Amino acid sequence: MNWSIDFAPMLPTPFFWAAGVLAALLIGYLIYRGSRGALLRAAAIAAVLAALANPILREEQRESLANIAIVVVDESASQTLGKRAEQTAAVRENLEAKLGKIPNLEIKWVAASRPDQTTTPGTHLFGDLNKALADTPPDRLAGVIMLTDGQVHDVPKSAQALGFDAPVHALVTGAPDEFDRRIQVLSAPRYGIVGQSREIEVVVREAGRKSHAAEPLSLTIRREGREDETVVTTVDRPVKIEMPFPHAGQNILEVDLPTAPGELTPANNRAVVAAEGVRENLRVLLVSGEPHAGERTWRNLLKSDAAVDLVHFTILRPPEKHDGTPINQLSLIAFPTRELFSEKINDFDLIIFDRYQHRGLLQLPYYDNIARYVTEHGGALLVAAGDDYASNLSLFRTPLSPVLPAVPTGRVLQEPFKAKLTEDGRKHPVTQGLTGAGPINGQPSWGRWFRQVEVQPDQGRTLMHGVQKEPLLILDHKGKGRVALLTSDQAWLWARGYDGGGPHSDLLRRLSHWLMKEPDLEEERLIASARGLKLTLERRSMEEKVEPITLSAPGGDTSQVTLQPEGNGVWRATIDVKVPGLYKAQTMGPEGELQAVAHAGIDDPIEMSEVTATDAKLSPINEATGGGAFWTSTSAEATRADPTSVSVPRVSMLSGAKVLAGSGWLGLKDREAFVTRGVKLTPMFTGFGALAALLLLISLAWWREGK
Repeated sequence: MNWSIDFAPMLPTPFFWAAGVLAALLIGYLIYRGSRGALLRAAAIAAVLAALANPILREEQRESLANIAIVVVDESASQTLGKRAEQTAAVRENLEAKLGKIPNLEIKWVAASRPDQTTTPGTHLFGDLNKALADTPPDRLAGVIMLTDGQVHDVPKSAQALGFDAPVHALVTGAPDEFDRRIQVLSAPRYGIVGQSREIEVVVREAGRKSHAAEPLSLTIRREGREDETVVTTVDRPVKIEMPFPHAGQNILEVDLPTAPGELTPANNRAVVAAEGVRENLRVLLVSGEPHAGERTWRNLLKSDAAVDLVHFTILRPPEKHDGTPINQLSLIAFPTRELFSEKINDFDLIIFDRYQHRGLLQLPYYDNIARYVTEHGGALLVAAGDDYASNLSLFRTPLSPVLPAVPTGRVLQEPFKAKLTEDGRKHPVTQGLTGAGPINGQPSWGRWFRQVEVQPDQGRTLMHGVQKEPLLILDHKGKGRVALLTSDQAWLWARGYDGGGPHSDLLRRLSHWLMKEPDLEEERLIASARGLKLTLERRSMEEKVEPITLSAPGGDTSQVTLQPEGNGVWRATIDVKVPGLYKAQTMGPEGELQAVAHAGIDDPIEMSEVTATDAKLSPINEATGGGAFWTSTSAEATRADPTSVSVPRVSMLSGAKVLAGSGWLGLKDREAFVTRGVKLTPMFTGFGALAALLLLISLAWWREGK
């Protein structure tokens, strides 16, 4: 029950102010004159005003509502370091017991910043608190208690930004004297040119003690394809390290700092820099033996690739053409055979012969140069053949024949056909997954071609076949280089959209980039990737079986990993590793040893950048709301000895207090919230009772004055 007095005045409020002032003046005057009935007249006037004010006794039936305390438990990655997990559990148990003794208090436990439930780097306790506040009435919130190591990355700038009027307290896990070292990357490249090097800059930071700042520290530098290197430095002194880019794609460098005695964690003693290796523009020489419909297809494809510098020649006037036109009247450029195929041949990454046949433009020694360019210098050759490959002037009848993967029979097959992928073609990255390829025994959806040269492959792999399953696309490794033979010159029909067209752009681009050794298109490849402490190994191969992977851990331990087939030439395995760091995978392939590296470790670099416990970040918001910060352990040594021995402040429920924290205690605000179930209104000074009281007072005043 709750009683209160309300007023329902019969006249406007200004009347009561004016009447009160006049009554006060009148009574004051009567008292000044010494009138005997002054006080009784004052009582009579007060009764009149009270009757006009109409006082009402309000009787409410109230039901008290429980106060709500929200406890936010930090479950971020830094809370797993050292003995903090056991310490947090002990603090929670102690806090539960103390809060449970407070009557009329409801507790909400909020698990915040779980690594498996957040994609935002860092510890965001206030973001998770806001989610809990969504269904919490503000007038019932008694306070917020945060159980954390203090490394919080979303602390509001002001108490007003919280949106509630209640204290925020912090129970800090860890200890105030913790010590930790970490490696900070000051600058690092995002990419580099293959074959060149760039510099990165790192520095060792120390938190928790300053007496060892001048101590020499050894950094171990691990790079791909090189022996480990050691660099000596000191705390806070930047060090520049050379980062090479041996290949295209991701290149990794790891910097490792030895763990110091008493250090909180070695998890942030490694820094990994991953940068993309990019090639300088690839130089392609395209030689078209004669103008034809497919010539522009090759030219447009290569010119549209920003990574390719194209040099294109079309033979418009072969040597055998003699019509009497004087040389000085011809506008044609002489084919620079000596410059291209003798002096600068090794400057090119790929040479393409498009419907080219031997007509005497190239002397036989030049073909021998091209063959050496492929086998000895790692060059690439693509022959896009038409009926020229089947003629007596075929490139196969030159010194280039040792590097060509198929022998022409002399027949040209002219009938409609649809190119189909072979079994090898469904595995090889050049043709794997081409749009419209269809099922294994089904028909592809792309358009038809009408001409193909019959050949007998003696080397390489056939990825596509055409008329009567004759080889259409053959790829081969020759020495250090690569060769491709396309036995039809009608890929341009796909480009024109004839009969539905086909994936000419994907096919020809993949083909040219495979020849130029693009890592993503290697048919024999080992790939290692990591997410957190889960390491995934993937092997791509054209073989029916693959060898196990030899995995080297950061400490030097090795293990064997057996991969499981995933189909289409892919084998894969995912394993859990225990130690963060750089893992090296090795296996044998048909062409030699394959290697891959990956860094396994903490996914959240922001979370692990600062790991020593602190009360500084939460102190401003604690003080602004009347709360406080409390260490639950006095020293790191005590925590390591017994993490369950914690100090939790006494909890009190207060109402009306501005300061809600002190030495050894924290306070929650009693909101005294309630819900009204019923109301009873009783007039206090109306009707005959008020009239009788008024007449009595007037009569007494008259009697007193007349006595």
